[in-house]
This record gives sequence, C-alpha cells and structure tokens, in this order.
Amino acid sequence: MAWRGRRGGRVPGRPAGSRTAPGRFGPEKGSCQEGAATAASAIAIFREQKRVQVPSSSNYKKALQQRIEKLKRGCAALSVSALRWSHFLPFDKAHLGGSSCQYHWAAGHLQISMRECLSVHIGQAGVQIGDACWELYCLEHGIQPDGVVLDGRQDPQARAKTEPTGASFDSFFCETRAGKHVPRALFMDLEPTVVDEIRAGRYRSLFHPEQLVSGKEDAANNYARGRYSVGPEILDLVLERLRKLAEQCSGLQGFLIFRSFGGGTGSGFTSLLMEQLSTDYSMKTKLEFSVYPAPRISTAIVEPYNTILTTHATIEHADCTFLVDNEAIYDICHRKLDVEHPSYASINRLLSQAVSSITTSLRFEGALNMDLIEFQTNLVPYPRIHFPVTSFAPIISVDNAHHEEPSVSDITAACFESSNQLVKCDSRLGKYVACCLLYRGDVVPKDVNTAIAAMKTSNSVQFVDWCPTGFKVGINGHPPRAVPGGDLAEVQRAVCMLSNSTAVMEAWARLGHKFDLMYAKKAFLHWYFREGMEEGEFVEAREDLAVLEKDYEEVGRSF
Repeated sequence: MAWRGRRGGRVPGRPAGSRTAPGRFGPEKGSCQEGAATAASAIAIFREQKRVQVPSSSNYKKALQQRIEKLKRGCAALSVSALRWSHFLPFDKAHLGGSSCQYHWAAGHLQISMRECLSVHIGQAGVQIGDACWELYCLEHGIQPDGVVLDGRQDPQARAKTEPTGASFDSFFCETRAGKHVPRALFMDLEPTVVDEIRAGRYRSLFHPEQLVSGKEDAANNYARGRYSVGPEILDLVLERLRKLAEQCSGLQGFLIFRSFGGGTGSGFTSLLMEQLSTDYSMKTKLEFSVYPAPRISTAIVEPYNTILTTHATIEHADCTFLVDNEAIYDICHRKLDVEHPSYASINRLLSQAVSSITTSLRFEGALNMDLIEFQTNLVPYPRIHFPVTSFAPIISVDNAHHEEPSVSDITAACFESSNQLVKCDSRLGKYVACCLLYRGDVVPKDVNTAIAAMKTSNSVQFVDWCPTGFKVGINGHPPRAVPGGDLAEVQRAVCMLSNSTAVMEAWARLGHKFDLMYAKKAFLHWYFREGMEEGEFVEAREDLAVLEKDYEEVGRSF
C-alpha cells in the first residue's frame, strides 16, 4: 500500500478519524527490532536518495541513533502493543526542510520529497535581477561561485553565518553527483549580450550551459516582436529547458518569474511563455517579480503600450505579481544609501534583498515559514486583484551601520512609509486589502505582536471593512546577509512587506493616462502593426486596464 499525505494525515492500518501527532508517521504496531531497523533505513533513504540529507554532524541525528540503541537494549522490557514508530522517530517539519518538504509513506518507509521552485529570468531586467539574486543566495547558503559548498575549515567565520549542507535550500539548488549545487533557474533573452555577461561572469561555473538561453535578434522594446515574430522562434527551446528542470524536481511547487513590463522581451515573450506554462503546468503556482514603469524615469517611450498589452495578456495566467519600479529604488539608493548616481548593480542588489526575504521561508528552516501557494492564498482576495506592492526595511548604508540598530517596531513602522516602498504610489491614499510581513533574523513573535498592535491603533494603516485582520506573518531566524563591497550594511533583522492595497490604482491610472496621450495621436503604432498586431488589441487591452482600476475601486468601497 502506498500513502501520501501531509502532517497529521491518516495512517494505513488505523481507523478512519485516527491521526498521527503533527509531523509523525508510522505503523501502529511492530517489534522494537523492526522499528529500529525502519528508523535506520529511513535515514539511509535520506542519505542515499538525497531527497533530504541528514547532516552527519547533526545533534538531532545523534540523539535519534541513541534512542534507537536504547530501544534495542530495552526491547524485552517494552510492551510491543504500545510501541509506535512516532515514540522514537519524531520527525517533524522543522527538522526536515520546513515548508519546502512533503511527507510520503511508501513501502514501509518514511520518505520526503522537496518542494522545489523554478526561477525564470526573462529579458535584460530579469537576467540582471537574477544575477544579483543568485549572488546573494550563494552568499546566504555558503555556496562558492563554482557551486561547491564553503568549507568551514577554510573560512569558519563565513561558514558560521550560512545554512548547513542538506538544508531546505535544495528547493532552490540541485546537487549533482560531484557535490556541486546548481541553481534551479533558467536565464533567457532574445539577444545574447546580457546572457553573455552571465556566461563570462564570476558565477559562470555555477550554471549549466543549458540554463542560459539567448537568441540572435532582440525585441527592440516592442511587445509585438517578443510576442509574435522573434519570440516564437525560441519558445520551444525555452519550454524544453524548463521541462528538463521540472523533471529534476520531485515535488515542483511552481515558478518565480522575473521580468520587466516595459521591455519587448519582458512584455511580449513573457506573455507567450505564461500562456504555455498555464497549459503545461496548470496546477503550479506562478509568481512574478515585475519591474513596473516609473513615473519619470523611462527606458523606452513605448513602455505604456508594452505594459498594458502584457498586463492584459498575462492577468489570467499569473497568480501573484509583486511590483517594483526603478524610480522608487533610485530614490531609496540616493536618499538612504547616499549613492549619488545609482547603477543597475546597486538597484538590483537592493531589489535582491527584498526577493531574498520573500524566498527565505522557501530556502531555510523556520518555525513560521510560508509555502509558495500561501502568498497567493493570503494576498489575493480575487483572481484579478493580484498586484501587491513590495516594501523593505531597514535600508542602512555601510557608513551608518555602527550608528543604527532598529528594533522590530522600527522596521515594521518603516515598511508602512511610502519612502520604503519599491513602487511609487502613496499608500495613505488607499486601503489595505491584505498585508504579509516576512521577518528574518533576530525576531521573536512577542515583538512582532507588539509592533503590529501599534500599527493597528495608528491612523496610518486602514484596512477595507470586509477584511479587518489583514496581517499574515512569517518569521525566519536566519539573518539577512549583505554582499561584500556593496552599499548596504549587514543588519541583525529585516522585514519585507507585501501589501495588496487599493493605492496601486494610482500607478495604473498614471500608466493609463500615458497610454491615452500616445494612442490619441496613434503614435508609434506602426511598429506594432508591422509585426502583425491589430488596432483592436490595443483597444481591448486598454479597456481591460480600465476594468482593473474599477475592480480595485470596488474592492476598497465600504459596505
């Protein structure tokens, strides 16, 4: 008999309604020798199949072995009928990978499969953000640029700050037979320049060559080229590479997609890819990290066209889209980090801190972790209302590191300030629909409760009438790290806030106004028509954006 389930699930041989203790599975009866052998074989399964590695130095494993030996010696004195597997094999979620694992009972053994996430980095923005993110992931997990885990004997101080081998970061890294850790990621662009920087960069040995995909002709900031002419030529190759990555996963959670709304590849090709992913991986979660057009800073004059077209095309295929914009991050770098002229490297490293905080619960063990689907469950009240705004705190420069040590209350309050938002919109003008606070580092629940209670009593935070509680909290004890030589200081604690607020209507309305100004003069439309688009597609997309604005307005309306 094969059985598959979650914590507290029914066990074969027990009556219906009978459940195990949380995180404990096993047969109802059996001899002590059989139980000890089962426990030992379970560890062997973990180590041989490498679904979850139990570190040799783990105190937990030593204690487990001692308990097994004690059971062997005292077997005759124990009542066999009262013996349960869970009495001496207390596997639980904290020991076995947090929210990144699933429990399986099959062939008489407890088995665990990882809950992997595939990262897809699309276009120049997606690739460059991915470069910064994986640099930070490697630093946090003690993985060197060649994929080998840092040896604590060589650098004990650095190793002390990282997660031990075999932890739940297997959800983001795949370990090869040679002991190298390869990111579960795909980088792609329609032209080779940016991907070639990864191929020749410091982390060139970290990625398998098949994970770096590039075409020969770019999309020229044109949604139509990415969607209809150049993009389809490379789509099958990208899908094949993603299929191979998915086959390496024992329990794929879903996809993390990084791109910009304004670029030709980020808008056009992503629309094409998302439609196919919805067909091929319909039950998998799809979260987006998207660079939204800034109010005053623009990389292309046709950004409003591209953004509204791709929003219309992907709104039914993305489960949750975290918005950031370059101008907001520019201002943060300039104002809080004293960087006069922020480079893309500075912007992306700051953004990578927020992404790292969001994914911390997927990569590290913790008592209050979140699964990938929980973001969608807690932040998206209706399918179309899925554009949370991202905030991050604290943001402290290296020069001020010794003068500032903000408390949990300080960083919580900072996240509700517009100056810490990664998108330009005034949160005071809207109502919160849902709010997710992801803490990491030296944080305890008591301090979090105090901080949230203070925010609830203040007049600065207003929730919609029909959702009065609104806060979802995640806490992970692993402290944030900062890339050496960067502008950000390393701090003891940090928080990333994901807030679904009606204030984002301001950003949508601003974008719609820019679209209307150009479309009224039929400016630049001929570039899209040359690639096979029709005017009706623009009209339909603009109408859909107007409906989205109305949706947010309706959500924020009082009873």
